[in-house]
Amino acid sequence: MAFESLSDRLQNVFKRLRSKGKLTEQDVTEAMREVRMALLEADVNYKVVKDFIAVVKERSIGSEVMESLTPGQQVVKIVNEELTRLMGNNPAQINNAGRGPTVIMMVGLQGSGKTTSSAKLARHLKKQGRRPMLAACDIYRPAAIKQLEVLGQQLDIPVFSLGDKVSPVEIAKGAYAAAERQALDILILDTAGRLHVDDALMAELDAICAAVPPQEILLVVDAMTGQDVVKVTETFNARLALTGVVLTKMDGDTRGGAALSVKAVTGKPIKYVGMGEKTDALEPFYPDRMASRILGMGDMLTLIEKAQESVDLKKAQEMETKLRKAEFTLDDFLDQMQQMKNMGPLDQLLGMIPGAGKIKGLKDLQIDEKDMAHTEAIIRSMTAEERRKPMIINGSRRKRIAAGSGTTLTDVNRLLKQFEQGQKMMKQMSQMSKGGHGKKGFKLPFM
Repeated sequence: MAFESLSDRLQNVFKRLRSKGKLTEQDVTEAMREVRMALLEADVNYKVVKDFIAVVKERSIGSEVMESLTPGQQVVKIVNEELTRLMGNNPAQINNAGRGPTVIMMVGLQGSGKTTSSAKLARHLKKQGRRPMLAACDIYRPAAIKQLEVLGQQLDIPVFSLGDKVSPVEIAKGAYAAAERQALDILILDTAGRLHVDDALMAELDAICAAVPPQEILLVVDAMTGQDVVKVTETFNARLALTGVVLTKMDGDTRGGAALSVKAVTGKPIKYVGMGEKTDALEPFYPDRMASRILGMGDMLTLIEKAQESVDLKKAQEMETKLRKAEFTLDDFLDQMQQMKNMGPLDQLLGMIPGAGKIKGLKDLQIDEKDMAHTEAIIRSMTAEERRKPMIINGSRRKRIAAGSGTTLTDVNRLLKQFEQGQKMMKQMSQMSKGGHGKKGFKLPFM
């Protein structure tokens, strides 16, 4: 995950600061030296680091910290505020057209993920109640048009294409006219990837802008490329006047320096971040939430938003009733597992819980998607009665379930044992809620 190493380093620094009753200027100086090294190792721009440390240090040796009852906490608060400021303070919004469809042109280097990001953005805006159309303006990359059409079909979003024999300028103009006719309010132009030194292809982008003036020109960049993100942003911006950046692969093993550098160096805000390969893995970029994640404070707002989007409230209320009555079945377990999967990778969800990284075992927890698939296969290989009453599953039934699910008898036994233990725990919780402990009962997360 992005920022993991940086987050660990910073948390260790601040843990030592918080352990001190009072701070001296020397304590702050030593802490800032470590913070500086951590940021540089995370591939943050050198000038950005230098300015950041100067501001944080100046604020940290002021009276608001030195005379505070909790000086270590005050330093963390200052770092949080300055990280947020560094990344833009407030989340950047999409610029909308005064009339007609809002045009968003996606640009970037070859292989940065423009086509996938275009589809992800269209899905995100559709979820917000907008009516998007995708335009296949990449006529150079083999199968680019087909890829966009497949993604559009999956998401039930119209894709405008004139094939690869028509110029991208004519495609953009045709797409705009089609979006107007169909009363669609968003047009996303998926343009071809290009080297920023390629004058011919950059001129093509100029021509598209002249023919169909975009309200947004978003540069799609791979976060894994580190400081190159800043250089690419500066070069594209000099030619096209970018309105924002989309950082892809933020779920990968990236040091995260691009996210901390690009706004400070180029003045262009990060508007969206790609957090995975699936079409729902695009998030608006919130500087304050990202700062909280970096400092190990979690990101409960994003977690709650994901839950509200993915969890069926009616089913959650029914589940609460079943838990209280200790009537939880394997069907219910399967349904809960599916809803959790819809929220995204479990390791990302854990990273949004404040303090989760400090809990022994959780930090190094590896979530194996294959194990979840095996569990699902085992449950689906059971009869309806077996899922309702696992106690009837004897030796011969277990062998049949293992064979039907392509797993081993050991796998089946382990699942049934874990489920039995879970039921016992739920029964105990139910009895506690009926007694004097927690008279209001208990609720599922996010209820």
